[in-house]
Amino acid sequence: MHRSRSRTAALLTAAATLALGAFALATGSDPAAAHGAAMTPGARTYLCWKDGLSPTGEIKPTNPACAAAVAENGPNSLYNWFSVLRSDAGGRTVGFIPDGKLCSGGNPGYSGYDQARNDWPITHLTAGRTMEFRYSNWAHHPGTFYFYVTKNTWSPTRPLAWSDLEDQPFLTVTNPPQRGSVGTNEGHYYFTGTLPANKSGRHIIYSRWVRSDSQENFFGCSDVTFDGGNGEVTGIGSGGTPSPTTPAPTPTTPTPSPTSPSPTPTSSPTMPPPGSGDCMTVYKVVNAWPGGFQGEVMIMNHSSRTYGGWTANWTWPSGQTITQIWSGKASTSGSSVTVTNESYNGTLAPEGTTTFGFLANVPGTNALPTVTCTGR
Repeated sequence: MHRSRSRTAALLTAAATLALGAFALATGSDPAAAHGAAMTPGARTYLCWKDGLSPTGEIKPTNPACAAAVAENGPNSLYNWFSVLRSDAGGRTVGFIPDGKLCSGGNPGYSGYDQARNDWPITHLTAGRTMEFRYSNWAHHPGTFYFYVTKNTWSPTRPLAWSDLEDQPFLTVTNPPQRGSVGTNEGHYYFTGTLPANKSGRHIIYSRWVRSDSQENFFGCSDVTFDGGNGEVTGIGSGGTPSPTTPAPTPTTPTPSPTSPSPTPTSSPTMPPPGSGDCMTVYKVVNAWPGGFQGEVMIMNHSSRTYGGWTANWTWPSGQTITQIWSGKASTSGSSVTVTNESYNGTLAPEGTTTFGFLANVPGTNALPTVTCTGR
């Protein structure tokens, strides 16, 4: 591993390490390896992510509620829109997640999404109608999904409390099928359910995903209105459902920053590849400067076995070339790149992660590659 680094890069890395380390300790989880959120009807983080999509891949919400949440928690709360989780929940609800913190699951990294407002993006539904529910399958795990709806006495002017929810879930589903590639923004579990009858106007559909293979649970608030709608979404972008896009979350684990010519922090997007739910990657541009950039790739083991080593592969889309790499060994053939582990970071337990970084030259637009990986 290269040890020389500029004073500026070292300071940036130290600051990021302190800030992100504090977040990791506070949440007890690793958002970059998280696994899902409600997509239909869309949870606040998911619809705010869609609202904030920009041509550069940056997250710039226009919805005022989404903008307020990002002001409180930062844009990583939307790059990681599928990460509203508690790794220690173990199926616990009342008394574990405090009143007023249901939408964030008590995760401080998403506290802004607990705000009591009536201007969140909203999904239009018809009470009593059967519809297809969708829930992100960022990584595939067994478990049960629970969907609740607010009582008629609930008001959007106060933070959601457990007493605001109907006593029993209106829909419970265990181990549903899935469509699309695991580890992408389009892949999802799907299942049919009947919406609550005798509901009208504004409500929250509250979702919980309780994994059966770990203590990790996921939470989310989907703002809906029962007005005879068929799943239309308003309050995002120019007011309606935008065209499908596939930018990706930014991992929140820092990487050592080597020497680079006056790097400038950037919020460039990441691009997760299609995956099998086994070995997965997240690619990130950490710093950029004219003609070059610093990148990193996180390797995630979502299998049930321990890796003895791993390999990452991609093809540069716009003429990039690696000039330096650390925490991995690279070989190239034209625009194709293969990176294998070092001796000290090849062993990766189930749900474990490791990261390698690199410096690269780029002749023009820094288009993002699709990175795949395999574990041995």
